[in-house]
Amino acid sequence: MLYENLHPKGTIEKFLPPDKFMGVLDGEAPKLASDYAVDEDESTRLEYIENKPPLSNMQNAYDFEQVAKNILPKDAWAYYSCGSDDEISMRENHYAYQRVYFRPRICVDVKEIDTSTTLLGSETSVPFYVTATALAKLGHPEGECSIARGAGKEGVIQMISTLSSMSLKEIADARIPGATQWFQLYINEDRKIAKEMVKEAENLGMKAIFITVDAPSLGNREKDKRMKFVNDTDVDLGDTVDRDSGASKALSSFIDCSVNWKDIKQVKSWTHLPVLIKGVQTVEDVIEAYDAGCQGVVLSNHGGRQLDTSPPPIELLAETVPVMKKLNKLRPDFEILIDGGVKRGTDVLKAVAIGGKDVRVGVGIGRPFLYANSGYGEEGVRKLIQLLKDELVMDMRLLGVTKIEDLTSRHVDTRRLIGREAINYLYDSVYIPIDAVKFSNEN
Repeated sequence: MLYENLHPKGTIEKFLPPDKFMGVLDGEAPKLASDYAVDEDESTRLEYIENKPPLSNMQNAYDFEQVAKNILPKDAWAYYSCGSDDEISMRENHYAYQRVYFRPRICVDVKEIDTSTTLLGSETSVPFYVTATALAKLGHPEGECSIARGAGKEGVIQMISTLSSMSLKEIADARIPGATQWFQLYINEDRKIAKEMVKEAENLGMKAIFITVDAPSLGNREKDKRMKFVNDTDVDLGDTVDRDSGASKALSSFIDCSVNWKDIKQVKSWTHLPVLIKGVQTVEDVIEAYDAGCQGVVLSNHGGRQLDTSPPPIELLAETVPVMKKLNKLRPDFEILIDGGVKRGTDVLKAVAIGGKDVRVGVGIGRPFLYANSGYGEEGVRKLIQLLKDELVMDMRLLGVTKIEDLTSRHVDTRRLIGREAINYLYDSVYIPIDAVKFSNEN
């Protein structure tokens, strides 16, 4: 049961050599007592599933997270939600957006609003995309395929992870005609396998390759480790993998920690697709990627799951754009994408505005789509996109812009961006938060 919830069809045939085939099972596989055991926590979770709020009640990304937190199995929630160490970067990724303020313009005709743009030459209905996340089938039986259908029907680009719980072909087959998909690559120690993955992505119609470079070693994800996750994904992990330290460590065992700029150029030689570097965390490395001939970078700290206290990507974006402009290293085919901490349409617009006329910026959203998919599948993905689109339209009207390309650095005030703030416990103690979405069995 655990295996089928995680692995793509054909995993055994793909990764086990013929000499491992012992024969056909005579009768049915034995059932384990654990297959039937329902502890108190599991009983509560099943009750929440039965009383899940209707999709029409969802009003924002936080609502989907609230639902997922209550209906996901504990190990799935731990894997999806965890950050590294003290989770400072994970939290700062979002808090940093709150330190960017808008400079709205008034008396602008904003009757007609257009949220569409292009990213890496592909048309998209919005300046955000569904970024790569692993193991979507932990939350929903159709995993990345239902995300593909939901995103495609809304005209949103999907980036597919090497560590998807469904095969790349399955996800590509789920692609809506005309939709755009990108492939995120972890470079395997066996370069032959890595090259085959790139070629497969190219043959299956992926439009870009994103090489993740911020995970030569997996971050210290303590929430995940406590769950002692022991399952795999559509990757040959081998018999020597440490499966007692959480999903993250087990899944990362094949990633080559010796990857350098020569390897990036080698991957570029394997494909005619745009190649971008994902996980850039300094201006210096943005420059390196530019000089290496990459078509762009993703400013990312892996959702706060790698080096804790690495910089919030929106801060790095604000630092990067003026430096690259001063060095005359912003060419039309070099785009800067950013992910981590994005919850609202306002977050998306702030990032795009910081890029302004100097560089095209796209915004990746990861966990919120995992949560939407976990709770409601394809329709949840579509609903979240629609909510974010509605926010974009409203926010653009209030900001005084009618098209994405109208956004410039003059629309944002980043003076407060570089800095940190201690928690104000007195304020927090009296602040009455907005209620989260309710389940039907709650008062």
